Amino acid sequence: MSALTSPHVLAVEVDVGTHQTVKLFGLTWHWDTILSSVVAGIIVVGLGLYLRATARAATPSKLQLLFEMLVGWVNKQVEESMGLRVAPFVAPMAVTLFVYILLCNWIGVIPSGHPERFPPPTADINLTLTLALVVIIPMHLVSLRRRGVRGYIRHYFEPYKILFPLEVVQELSKPITLALRLFGNIFSGVIMVALLANLPAFLLWVPQGIWKLFDLFIGVIQAFIFALLTILYYAFATSTEGHEAEQSHDEESSSGSVPQAQRSPTPVPASQSR
Repeated sequence: MSALTSPHVLAVEVDVGTHQTVKLFGLTWHWDTILSSVVAGIIVVGLGLYLRATARAATPSKLQLLFEMLVGWVNKQVEESMGLRVAPFVAPMAVTLFVYILLCNWIGVIPSGHPERFPPPTADINLTLTLALVVIIPMHLVSLRRRGVRGYIRHYFEPYKILFPLEVVQELSKPITLALRLFGNIFSGVIMVALLANLPAFLLWVPQGIWKLFDLFIGVIQAFIFALLTILYYAFATSTEGHEAEQSHDEESSSGSVPQAQRSPTPVPASQSR
């Protein structure tokens, strides 16, 4: 029975998730992902050098104003969450991750043939998992340095010791969820583009153009979420309120001092009270 007279809907064969690979040192490398990632990295470095060379306090350019708005927003989030001095590298890292992930997401908007020669590298789980580990591994090192060994171990047993297994699972799942959130959203866009590519040529440009615009918006949102979660993870990891309160209480108990608010006022002589 021909396709025209068949009552069943024929499935469209869509090739997604495959990569251009090369063999090197006994490993399989996704060459298209590596190339797109390097291009995005070069653009980030180039933008940084350009802004450094052209930055003007009196007459800033539109690009400089946009970058200053981004840096100001990140600094505000870090200051409100944990303080800029707690981990000074968090704000620059969040800005860099936002710009880099944004460019990685937007690379897929540029037409590069089918299959794409420059696919969005964030549609590859290898890159998103690497970015997540770049965030999470230093986070634990900063937490260990900030809290100390005892405080770092203690936070796994707070607020209740019975929740220790859940706390461990939560920490282990952070890089996985951070990577899968970014990968899933960008990879779904790649699937949609592959599906739209099966439309007739005279209809293709309309839905694909609309979806490309939507991809631009999704790229911004996902880069924003990744950067914001990075700040929040470090804020939680460096929080020492409970530890400092307990340490302060122990010091007061050991020294036998009485808080200022509870001390008796100094008696005033009768001659001075008149």
